[in-house]
Amino acid sequence: MITKTKHNLAKLVLLVVLSLSIAPVYAQETTPEPMTTRSAAPDADQFELVDIVSGLFRPLFATGAGDESGRLFVMEQSGRIWIVRDDVLQNTPFLDLTGIVSQDVTGGYSERGLLGLAFHPQYSENGLFYVNYTDRSGNTHVVQYTVSADNPDAADPDSASELLFVAQPYPNHNGGNLGFGFDGYLYISMGDGGSQNDPLANGQNKGSLLAKILRIDVDSPDANRAYGIPADNPFFADPTFAPEVWSYGLRNPWRFSFDQATGDLYIGDVGQNVWEEINFQAADSAGGENYGWLAYEGNEAYQGPEANSQVTFPIATYSHSEGGCSVTGGYVYRGESIPDLQGAYLYSDYCSGNLWAAWRDESDTWQSSLILETGRQVSSFGQDDDGELYLIDYDGVVLKFVPAG
Repeated sequence: MITKTKHNLAKLVLLVVLSLSIAPVYAQETTPEPMTTRSAAPDADQFELVDIVSGLFRPLFATGAGDESGRLFVMEQSGRIWIVRDDVLQNTPFLDLTGIVSQDVTGGYSERGLLGLAFHPQYSENGLFYVNYTDRSGNTHVVQYTVSADNPDAADPDSASELLFVAQPYPNHNGGNLGFGFDGYLYISMGDGGSQNDPLANGQNKGSLLAKILRIDVDSPDANRAYGIPADNPFFADPTFAPEVWSYGLRNPWRFSFDQATGDLYIGDVGQNVWEEINFQAADSAGGENYGWLAYEGNEAYQGPEANSQVTFPIATYSHSEGGCSVTGGYVYRGESIPDLQGAYLYSDYCSGNLWAAWRDESDTWQSSLILETGRQVSSFGQDDDGELYLIDYDGVVLKFVPAG
């Protein structure tokens, strides 16, 4: 009995050592027993959307820094990142990249510009954060910056260190989202490169970084790159794949997010002619999912060659005939102020402003329901360090989900 106990203890120690050798040691812990199923859709009478900031120019994202400062960082497409403290927009930007991002964002509609922002899991200690933008030629850059040494409300503009460059063949479908998973790695969404109907067939092109979710290690650069490739990336040892690829077959994954409690990944992938979709990847997935584009749009066969592997179909879809044109992925609500939203994934549409909730019922079947018509041009959602949610109106307003009344 003693021998068996020692043997089991040794196995446990070995597993812990191996896990630490694969993922950074600052990986987050999950909330005990988070709500993962619901019996019904959230009740829209239990919450309301309240304007907290207005007068912004084409805002695209909002996030906390994970540093317990209570600040909200709001990103404008034209290149500025602003700080909101106690619902008050500060007078000077945290970072201003208007001199280097795509110029066409100040004119008519554009999918280019400053598109993504993520703070390092150890931001409180190292001051590192990351942006995703398209340059004056329309190409994608993922760049690391550092907060200034003497002012926590200002970044050091001279600290730029480029991690990744991806040439863009067309001016649309840039993806652009950034986010750290529970594993401490940086995930990057890349669209299929643009135009229409994926003319370069990047969706099923194993070697391209386009039409993918990428996963990189920002803390351990290797000899050939400014970042490392995690050894447990699904195609790490497959020479036909770019090693950065985590999942593929995506048209334009404009916004993705991790469930703050479980680590599950939700991806809002913008459709072509008919279907908008939400894709899902469980936290215990080993990666490698093929979401089907261009062979599939939503759940339906579309065009082009057969998919390279078995397709993972979306958990929720809606058609353009139902109202909308471009899905805006959101978050699973994990705040405390609106209990009725707990465990529901909220998402919207850029054109209609419709707000949907998706959830798994007690039989583990995905459900989705339209719960509110916001009347807003929803470009993105945001989440602060407390798990409270925000809705970003492209017309210049940030709204917060708050209890009704």
